[in-house]
Amino acid sequence: MFDLKRHGITADTVFRNLGAAKLYEHGIRFESGTQIASTGALVAYSGAKTGRSPKDKRLVKSGASAENVWWGSVNIPMEPSVFQINRERAIDYLNTRERLYCVDGFAGWDPDHRIKVRVICCRPYHALFIYTMLIRPTLAELAEYGEPDYVIYNAGEFPANKNSVGMTSKTSVDLSLEDREVVILGTEYAGEMKKGVFTVMNYLMPEKGVLSMHCSATTDIESGSSSVLFGLSGTGKTTLSSDPKRLLVGDDEHCWTDQGIFNIEGGCYAKAIDLAEESEPEIYRALRFGAVLENVILNDRQEVDFSDTSITQNTRGAYPIEYISNAKVPCVADHPRDVIFLTCDAFGVLPPVSRLSSAQAMYHFISGYTAKVAGTEVGVTEPEATFSPCFGGPFLVWHPGKYAEQLADRIAKHKASVWLVNTGWSGGSYGTGSRMKLSYTRLIVDAIHSGALCDAPSTRDEIFGFDIVTEVPGVPSEMLTPRMTWEDKGDYDQTAKKLGALFQDNFKKYIDGVSDEVKAAGPKF
Repeated sequence: MFDLKRHGITADTVFRNLGAAKLYEHGIRFESGTQIASTGALVAYSGAKTGRSPKDKRLVKSGASAENVWWGSVNIPMEPSVFQINRERAIDYLNTRERLYCVDGFAGWDPDHRIKVRVICCRPYHALFIYTMLIRPTLAELAEYGEPDYVIYNAGEFPANKNSVGMTSKTSVDLSLEDREVVILGTEYAGEMKKGVFTVMNYLMPEKGVLSMHCSATTDIESGSSSVLFGLSGTGKTTLSSDPKRLLVGDDEHCWTDQGIFNIEGGCYAKAIDLAEESEPEIYRALRFGAVLENVILNDRQEVDFSDTSITQNTRGAYPIEYISNAKVPCVADHPRDVIFLTCDAFGVLPPVSRLSSAQAMYHFISGYTAKVAGTEVGVTEPEATFSPCFGGPFLVWHPGKYAEQLADRIAKHKASVWLVNTGWSGGSYGTGSRMKLSYTRLIVDAIHSGALCDAPSTRDEIFGFDIVTEVPGVPSEMLTPRMTWEDKGDYDQTAKKLGALFQDNFKKYIDGVSDEVKAAGPKF
């Protein structure tokens, strides 16, 4: 039993850092619906919320941090008094539970920059998830852990009071940078804990001159040079970082220091929809004992039907990073030689791969473009552009310009090449064209890593201005120039102008904070 009275927790039974086997036992005994898949992964369900709730995220506006925060639709301000009400509500609920779980771990593999994170929750599923996603202390480190830097109170089963000032629903995910605490109410989606930690790091690291990044990262086995892949959910960030020819540093959250890069997390969190061993063997095999599968459907033989989206399209799997056979542990690496921006362009306009200048890199980093496709959300009937600054808008705390400036500085200092890779549609928009083959995208990324594209022939895109690479080993050359893949060239031209206008309109909100060179790096027509 572990004493949490200093956090206001008076419950008698508190388990600290239970291992996977014991959390499995508790999950099966005490949680309705929890199962074990045929592969050995724990299968759990997050209730009504099967994804993050960004509109219900709040940041306390008080103290010195208030001057640094990028306030607006991403960081919605909360009064300190309302935070204290939600905190008390969460603690009161946790104190009514028969048993609680305390998970102490680290965020950040670099000892010079890591923070200590404590999570207090009442669901074994949540405890196993965060135990997997944080860096797990050794017994010696746990014995000397001391007080945490940040505490997360996860009372997600209990609703927020929607009548409290500033509340818009019964869900509230609140961060106080001054109190160094996160409170979760009204959502049992485990990813809120993971992204709460990332949001904290997105505030702390840039303040220290360290760039925090929403990206995956790999490193070359022989040379040790690394590569980072930025991208929003569904662009292939996790999939493409699972590469048997390279070592995996991490799949989602990293920092870039003066010494190199390091992973923030101790685990990976992969989309599970349509997962197949043939196409993604490393991820498929990692979903074994000790891993967590969320909101998936099992058949009569306890086998996962990865194509079944009857609960949600956002089925997920969380597993320790060492479950990937070629993971680099400790998860640190040298400076990136290549910076890759991934986008899933459902308009079918952007090329499979293009080279970006320094100004174009800043423009596309701040834009953070991808597209939703019809059927993924209610009301989406045709491709819909989505822009998320720095490819991680919901988790930024400072103004996007701060992250972009730090990225540009590191790209210039370490002479990294920057690439835009489209994993979306070719030959037409969604519904007419077809999705890029994963095998072709892998060949493109392989060619980037080998250096084969540095001097490859290219042609200038008339609207977007970047250099379209026209020769990639193993990839049909006719598919590398998007306009050539469309049957109706006039339709392509109109669609390209439409997408370019969406870029221009989105970038207006950042125009005051960037140079004239970056302003001029966007599409023109």
